Amino acid sequence: MLGFLPAFVRGTLVLSLIFVNILFWFVPLFPIAVIKLVFPVKPIRKGCDVLLNFICTTWAIGNDLILNLVNKIEWDIEGDDDLSMNKWYLVLANHQSWSDIMVLQSILNNRIPYFRFFLKQELIWIPIFNFVWIALDYPYMKRYSKSFLKKNPHLKGKDIETTRKSCEKFRDIPVSIMNFVEGTRFTKEKHEKLSSSYTYLLNPKAGGVAFVLSAMGEQLSAILDVTIKYDPKAMGFWDYLCGKVTKVTVRIEQIPLTSEVVGDYFNDTRFKIGFHKWINALWQKKDRTLAILHGEHHQN
Repeated sequence: MLGFLPAFVRGTLVLSLIFVNILFWFVPLFPIAVIKLVFPVKPIRKGCDVLLNFICTTWAIGNDLILNLVNKIEWDIEGDDDLSMNKWYLVLANHQSWSDIMVLQSILNNRIPYFRFFLKQELIWIPIFNFVWIALDYPYMKRYSKSFLKKNPHLKGKDIETTRKSCEKFRDIPVSIMNFVEGTRFTKEKHEKLSSSYTYLLNPKAGGVAFVLSAMGEQLSAILDVTIKYDPKAMGFWDYLCGKVTKVTVRIEQIPLTSEVVGDYFNDTRFKIGFHKWINALWQKKDRTLAILHGEHHQN
């Protein structure tokens, strides 16, 4: 629609509209969040959660409409059937750009419960954002280092226990937990520096996924393995804002939860070895999928 404008103008306009969209929905979110935090009674909390999830979902729809002003994207999506707003999901995806979050919102918003991310404990000190995260029950991931546990052995297992308690809030209302397994965005430089075993991916970080599954395994309905591929000519976040991204290919696979993925990763050596084999096999499969999408023959 705004294709006649220069790319820089389009990008600046879209970024400004997204910021306005955030401010617009923060106005109704704030009083609901205050009520939820001041009156932690289950019926009130549940009612507030419904309203807060509606706000987040509508906010994401608004972002999508804004981006559609400049983007004429050809979507190639497979595996997005049989999704439900009434299930609990762990969403695992490869990570190439901040655009990934926008893509996931576009294809999964209002198809599965609104996303949550596990946040590092250090982020609790960011005032305004922390208030929103707490109101939306974003779980904090509390991890103790090996050196800390050697000095404080009585705290072994307390990090998982603390996180598990924060996840108990999700028992009454379905959520989707998002995890970019590589831990950082893929670039050729990082690929070489980290000596990745894969062609199109960085090595997966098993510990973060295992931590989520240890904390929430009993609550989750399934794992959604999402593979995202862009046209290599335009895949960055600024490209996305400027309307330069023309095609996005997405493959989704639902993976059932089994004893192979839910267990004591941090204390059971046998399970840990098996979990590494599982996630490496998952990443090999994802790498083959990306090779096919790039039009290459890939053997592993």
